[in-house]
Amino acid sequence: MRLDRFLWFVRLAKTRAFAQAIAETGHFRIDGRVIGRAHATVRVGNVLTYAAHGRVRVIRVAALPARRGPAVEAAACYDDLDANVSQESTGD
Repeated sequence: MRLDRFLWFVRLAKTRAFAQAIAETGHFRIDGRVIGRAHATVRVGNVLTYAAHGRVRVIRVAALPARRGPAVEAAACYDDLDANVSQESTGD
């Protein structure tokens, strides 16, 4: 699946045009490789790293969505790895 479609389908980008802009800035990584194009391929198991809202987001692709569905359905398609790091550092 294309990177821009994935970001839009799982509601990490409000519009597909914004998803394309994020992907083409060159500040996006898939499994550690710098990506500068919106049509980069995303597969289940890939780790995506990018800057958003003043912090670095790290997510693992859990499933490829078939459509842009409700937020609950979209959130099931990826695992937020940042949440695990912050929980481990606080000792909870």
